Amino acid sequence: MKDLRTIILAAGKGTRMRSSIPKVLHPICGQPMIDYIVDVAKKASSLKIYVVLGHQYESVRKHLSTSIVTIRQKRLLGTADAVRCASSFLKGYRGDVLILCGDTPLLTDTSIKRLIHHHRSRKAICTVLTAIVDNPWGYGRIIRNRANDIVAIREEKDASGQERLISEINVGVYCFYWPELLKTIRHIELNQKKKEFYITDIIELFVAQGLAVTTVQTENGREGLGINTREDLSLATSILRQRILKKFMAEGVTIVDPFTTYIETQVTIGQDTVVRPFTVIENNVTIGRRCLIGPFTHLRPGTRVADEVEIGNFAEVSRTHVGQRSIMKHFSFLGDARIGSQVNIGAGTVTANYDGKNKNKTYIANRAFIGSDSILIAPVHVGQKAITAAGSVVTKGTKIPAKTIAMGVPARLLKRKKIS
Repeated sequence: MKDLRTIILAAGKGTRMRSSIPKVLHPICGQPMIDYIVDVAKKASSLKIYVVLGHQYESVRKHLSTSIVTIRQKRLLGTADAVRCASSFLKGYRGDVLILCGDTPLLTDTSIKRLIHHHRSRKAICTVLTAIVDNPWGYGRIIRNRANDIVAIREEKDASGQERLISEINVGVYCFYWPELLKTIRHIELNQKKKEFYITDIIELFVAQGLAVTTVQTENGREGLGINTREDLSLATSILRQRILKKFMAEGVTIVDPFTTYIETQVTIGQDTVVRPFTVIENNVTIGRRCLIGPFTHLRPGTRVADEVEIGNFAEVSRTHVGQRSIMKHFSFLGDARIGSQVNIGAGTVTANYDGKNKNKTYIANRAFIGSDSILIAPVHVGQKAITAAGSVVTKGTKIPAKTIAMGVPARLLKRKKIS
């Protein structure tokens, strides 16, 4: 692709969210909202990304990568003013600029690439991404002439009764030829109702000059959903969650019930693994092939599950590596543990990893057998083929040698009579 720059508009207060957290930092499926927009810009091969910030500038700036240029909009005077704030960073630039909104996490790179391709193939000055929705309330409407060409974008508060019936909305995504944008944006006038400068007003200015303005429609109207309320946030989470599950199923993972399964964005799952209902898998989790996970399982960040592992009912695993063909069928918690291969974790097992100051580790070697209701107070080492008897409490600092039984409260070490 030719040289492309991206400006992300993320300066708004998001007052309808009723939150002390900046709107664009609210997480969706384990990832802050703005990260989805940055990812789309990167996938569109943008050579440089600029994010215009205003409300809680420092909080958002600290979250963003240092490779991203952050620009402060000191006074929140609307989208056109936000774009003007970025102009000093693009002096002399004569290519295309993609403009995105920081609160549209459902955008896909497919739609953005189509937008850019259409813009360039038509040699347009501006191309607008639109969507057809059932309920256009709150969105700018696409105004067309009899030839079906776009002639304006009318914001909700400025739209007439007839215009409000239009179901084609402005998504808030544009591709501009930068020199013409820069030349024309200075002529946008202050909107008297909102006391802001709208970037959407530039469409009428371009049309009046006879410049080429085109549109591209999203394949799915939901892509245009902007997040303004907690209800919007919930809906976006639901849609993105289903996208994630659909991707895993296409890759050969069985999701028994997609409606009760929650998997975040940064998760890897191997082929032929089965995820049963009411399972939660958070970011930074890797699961191997042919595993059986759930129901009612919670895998927390830092968990690594090898091939052919079974983790079942009401089990929680955090920052733990579970070796190949190990089983943990029910009612157990593993935190900060290293579990070898072919280990049995009995029902009710707990690795007590936190001593009030530090998170301590538990090591369980290959083919060990951890009996039901065992409590391992970390740090603990359990040797190869060792056994903890049911109900044992293995105290802090204990090392259970290979082929040894530990039993009792506190657990004592016994030699095994026979080794299978």
